[in-house]
Amino acid sequence: MATFNRFEDIDAWQRSRELTNRIYKITSKGDFARDFGLKDQIRRASVSIMSNIAEGFERSGTGEFAHFLATAKGSAGEVRSQLYVALDQGYISQVLFDPLIAGVTDISRMLSGLMTYLKKSGLKRTKFR
Repeated sequence: MATFNRFEDIDAWQRSRELTNRIYKITSKGDFARDFGLKDQIRRASVSIMSNIAEGFERSGTGEFAHFLATAKGSAGEVRSQLYVALDQGYISQVLFDPLIAGVTDISRMLSGLMTYLKKSGLKRTKFR
């Protein structure tokens, strides 16, 4: 597992930043932009992924980091679910949906891998900085 000096070094954070940027772009157009509830919810969930990775990294221990990673993973599931709503409502096409779902699923897998690593490492404090 790579050594992290900053949360910005974490691949899952980098990918979630890219996802958030894409979510903001797609929710700014057409019918999606007018569905204020779904637009706000999916934006907040995507921001939550990257924010929880960052906040957990800045905490003092691996247990706290793992907790925040689990929260980020939950937010990734929320984004996936909301993407299905957007697809079903015709706000996004299947062509747009497929890479978004694949991307957020990859982020979720990355978070699971990092949580597993932290659990197995037995570290009492984060050794990333």
